[in-house]
Amino acid sequence: MFLATDGATLYYEVRGTGPLLLIAQSGEGDAGRSTDLVDRLADRYTVVTYDRRGLSRSTLAGPARGVTMEQHADDVHRLLAELTDEPALMLGCSMGAAIGLHLAVAHPGQLRTLVAHDPVSPSLLPAGPRAGHAAELAHLQEVHRESGLRAALPEIARVLGIDPARQETEPDLTPMPLTPGRAANFGFFIAHDFTAVIAAELDREALRRSPVRIVPAGGATTAPDVFVGQCAQRLAGLVGREVAAFPGGHNGNTTHPRAYAARLREVLA
Repeated sequence: MFLATDGATLYYEVRGTGPLLLIAQSGEGDAGRSTDLVDRLADRYTVVTYDRRGLSRSTLAGPARGVTMEQHADDVHRLLAELTDEPALMLGCSMGAAIGLHLAVAHPGQLRTLVAHDPVSPSLLPAGPRAGHAAELAHLQEVHRESGLRAALPEIARVLGIDPARQETEPDLTPMPLTPGRAANFGFFIAHDFTAVIAAELDREALRRSPVRIVPAGGATTAPDVFVGQCAQRLAGLVGREVAAFPGGHNGNTTHPRAYAARLREVLA
């Protein structure tokens, strides 16, 4: 299904029955990225996934234009308004978690609970670490421009605390090969969404006061000193909650969908 928003047309999918649960994906992930996770949630929730603007089937009105975090949050606001009049549940992973935090400030009445897993939100950090991680993201953009995706991916994994050679997974997962479409999504993510993340200003005081139940979350194997681990810890201090550990690492929603779904059910309950 498609929805026209401000400057884009969003593609989205709806599965299952029960309370509405929106899943905002990480990185290059589109509506199909968490198939194995959605399979284990659709018996209890109406699960909504979507392609972020610029990815896969979600097209931009002006392809040459960049994107901002405010636009991403507005897209989710419009999507939820299209689907429900009630406050929804939301799982945001990495980039999706950052979008959810902006939505919790701009449109708090639309969310009941936000599980923010490893948020990519430099503006949660003190000035020094924020500048350092912003520089890391800008460097990754340069690596991608000069040497391509194959050179950038190991550097992205390092920044996120992912060791591809030692990443355990549950058995019988849906394969996610690096297709041309997925590679194109990675290219848009690095070129445009990194810039949106670097430039984003999150109103921390408004976030602290937000009536949304915000649950900071992180991968059980994500080191607390990596970028996303620091962001999760700072969010936890801001909202007065402990970081909820989820199975796996930064990509636990795709590497451990069975255990991740079970943990998510616990947290949402």
